[in-house]
Amino acid sequence: MGPATSAFLGGGLMGARMRAFDWSATSLGPQEHWPPALLTLVRVMLNSRQPMFIAWGPDRSLVYNDTYAPMLGERHPAALGRPFFETWPEVRDEVGPLMDRVYTGEPVHMDDLELIVRRNGYPEEAHFAFSYTPVPGDDGAVCGLFCACTETTSQVIAERRAASERRRQEALLQQMPGFVAVLRGPRHVFDYVNDAYVTVAGDRDYIGRDIRAVFPELAEQGFYELLDGVYATGEPFAARALPIRLGDDDRERHLDFLYQPIRNEAGAVTGIFVGGYEVTEQVRSQAALAESESRYRTLFESIDVGFCIIEVTFDGADRAVDFRILEANPAYERQTGADVVGRRVSEFAPDLEQHWFDTYGRVALTGEPAHIENRADVFGRWFDVRALRVGDLAARRVAVLFTDISERRRMEEALQVLNGSLEQQVFERTAERDRLWTLSEDMLARANYQGMMTAVSPAWGRVLGWSEAELLSRPYATFMHPEDMEPTLAGIARMGETRRPTRFENRIATKDGGWKPIEWTVAPEADGANFIAVGRDLTVVKAREAELASAQEALRQAQKMEAVGQLTGGVAHDFNNLLTVIKSSTDLLKRPGLAEDRRQRYVEAISDTVDRAAKLTGQLLAFARRQALKPEVFDVGQSVVAISDMVGTLSGSRVRLVTHIPDEPCFVDADPSQFDTALVNMAVNARDAMDGGGTLTITVHPVPAIPPLRAHPAVHGAFVAVCIEDTGSGIPPERIEQIFEPFFTTKGVGQGTGLGLSQVFGFAKQSGGEVRVESTVGQGTTFVLYLPRTEAPAEPIQAEPEPLVDGHGMCVLVVEDNADVGTFATQTLAELGYVTVWATDAEGALAELARDADRFDVVFSDVMMPGMNGIDLANRIRRDHRDLPVLLASGYSHVLAQNGSHGFELLHKPYSVEQLSRLLRKVASWRRRKRRVDGVR
Repeated sequence: MGPATSAFLGGGLMGARMRAFDWSATSLGPQEHWPPALLTLVRVMLNSRQPMFIAWGPDRSLVYNDTYAPMLGERHPAALGRPFFETWPEVRDEVGPLMDRVYTGEPVHMDDLELIVRRNGYPEEAHFAFSYTPVPGDDGAVCGLFCACTETTSQVIAERRAASERRRQEALLQQMPGFVAVLRGPRHVFDYVNDAYVTVAGDRDYIGRDIRAVFPELAEQGFYELLDGVYATGEPFAARALPIRLGDDDRERHLDFLYQPIRNEAGAVTGIFVGGYEVTEQVRSQAALAESESRYRTLFESIDVGFCIIEVTFDGADRAVDFRILEANPAYERQTGADVVGRRVSEFAPDLEQHWFDTYGRVALTGEPAHIENRADVFGRWFDVRALRVGDLAARRVAVLFTDISERRRMEEALQVLNGSLEQQVFERTAERDRLWTLSEDMLARANYQGMMTAVSPAWGRVLGWSEAELLSRPYATFMHPEDMEPTLAGIARMGETRRPTRFENRIATKDGGWKPIEWTVAPEADGANFIAVGRDLTVVKAREAELASAQEALRQAQKMEAVGQLTGGVAHDFNNLLTVIKSSTDLLKRPGLAEDRRQRYVEAISDTVDRAAKLTGQLLAFARRQALKPEVFDVGQSVVAISDMVGTLSGSRVRLVTHIPDEPCFVDADPSQFDTALVNMAVNARDAMDGGGTLTITVHPVPAIPPLRAHPAVHGAFVAVCIEDTGSGIPPERIEQIFEPFFTTKGVGQGTGLGLSQVFGFAKQSGGEVRVESTVGQGTTFVLYLPRTEAPAEPIQAEPEPLVDGHGMCVLVVEDNADVGTFATQTLAELGYVTVWATDAEGALAELARDADRFDVVFSDVMMPGMNGIDLANRIRRDHRDLPVLLASGYSHVLAQNGSHGFELLHKPYSVEQLSRLLRKVASWRRRKRRVDGVR
């Protein structure tokens, strides 16, 4: 017996089968030729109780042991010696790539591989845990793989069933009306809570955390100790209406619940089941009921109205013959003068009239309440009595509420004596009414809904001049002003339908041909056919209102002039400060022998001061809503993120900056520079209000409308709201309306211009938005800037301008009416290497273009000029010389402020030489690029 045959020794049935197998018919060949590595693995495999197989050679011929054979099912024993995928064709897609990796020398291990295999005559789901180990040959190349595997199908199915059962149990617990939780271990770690538990205890992080971490507020309430006791003793604990306080809420709540220990198979406690209901409302209801009963008892004992509950006794014919007092309050005894509880009326009032028994007997038998007034001679008193049955018919019980009305009856008798004088009193009242009708200065009338008056007071003649006959003979509509007739008649008709009084004003004709304003109060009469009208002449009132309106207009004009004076003073103060710096610097620059570093410092001072002056004018124009904005579509959230660092620096280290930016972009079409300035102005204002530190919160979010503000209605539409909230000192209510006025400030001298918030207001208004401010003194202030939301911009196509060295003989047509500015501009352009032609107005510029437009590479024009302005000139050039670019310059223009730059490049004054050169190169590059294209053609 050679080494090959000895490899098959033992191995059970597969060892015997392999010894008898004709291997020469397989790709493995006779076993005498098998390599030692394969023989060794076969020996190990056959004598192992774990399912194993070997796939050998290029076609991966299959060799396996006894415990692997059942996995093959009906494929065994034909699978022996056959290529692996001829035996398992259905797993080629899943297993093939894994085997390919093994044949490269990489071991493969998988804990759970799901396969659909065909065995037992049908395809079925199977799960395996296995490892593929590469087996190298003598030359080191992988010749095959060795697989030790375990089928885990039954384990997976069991786990699925367990998971399904757990889900079913959780679904059942979820549907329970009460709250449920499952705690695990001695630390009471949460394994499960249902929605009802979350509703009662709050939305917290439960699963995997112990009770003390989830509910720290229970430390002094005894719940930890209860759970520890149940876990230690294994005894359940049930509570009813146990008080508890949860979270930061100081309200006491009440729970009915059960702590039930959970045991394992050995009987040891492994956890606790918690189930119960919140009964806070029931406890409160019970307390309220007890309190109500207490109040009832107090009321029962203290009211002056007599009250008792009686039990009626009937004879054989169902006729009431007696009743027993079951319960009575002290007032009963005071009003009857008898100690009656527990006694029959026949004992203490045997002569009581039969009608009392009949009344109470009828209530007890029929259940119909009764209300009577009658006299009880036995007590010598009159009573107002209300009786109703309590309980069922068999109880024959009646509740009686009665009041001693003896005094009232005596008064009624006395009143009867006075009735004799009633007619005289009515006559006197009628005469008094007639005097009021005659003497009233208001116009009184009785009219019907058919359009006629049936009675008028004398005041009509005094106020309007018409006689009573004239007023009663014509329809009342004919006295109304034509413009007031329709609404007046509609109001009268509506009053007739609703039966409710109404008020209105109209104009009524006077007999001399004029009109008088009358205020009417009109009320319908009960008959439904007539109404009473009271009219008051408003002529004097209207004259006083006109005088008041005139006085108010004069006051507004005075306030306006005061605001203009304040604005003028503020502008003069700030510009005089700026001019002082410039004047002083220019004077110092004139001194001979000035050192270069000082000269540079004075020049920089002038430049910085000019920038500050430009910023001041920009803020003034923003408040006046007159600055020429450069709107473009940008994302507000990104702009806030970009400027937040600068805001944080401006705010200082003692102010904590918090930003809330939405995930969705919020695009607006506005001037991004002015937006940044507005944001900084509001942030600086908030910083100054938080002297000593605080929190500055900037929030961006889309909103569907601007709320009503400053007597304006809400504006519906898509807007973006930028909220700047501080925790500062707040703004007093009386100053809220002043904070957006220019130069208004509560800061000390030199600490602010008072233009920051006015810039925010002006920018918001000119951008089609609004500003809202809410403030509480001592708590902080919130500013909300609203801007119209727009769609995302299209991706721009970036065209790099052709580089151009300064000037190089380019010809510029300069259009400037100011001699100083024109001289400076032409000299500056000459210094930069440009050739210039200067026209002092638009007409001159058009004349130069008419002579020879091709000599010019660009037109550089002011906007504000006498006659034709720069915008109109630029449009004319665009029409007549559409390839000639135009650069506009302006410090302020109402045309730009109202209509924009019409698509032309705009250079803001004051401008630097660098800005002028850069924009000239930009617009001139279009002209040169066009000329090159035309030249190619």
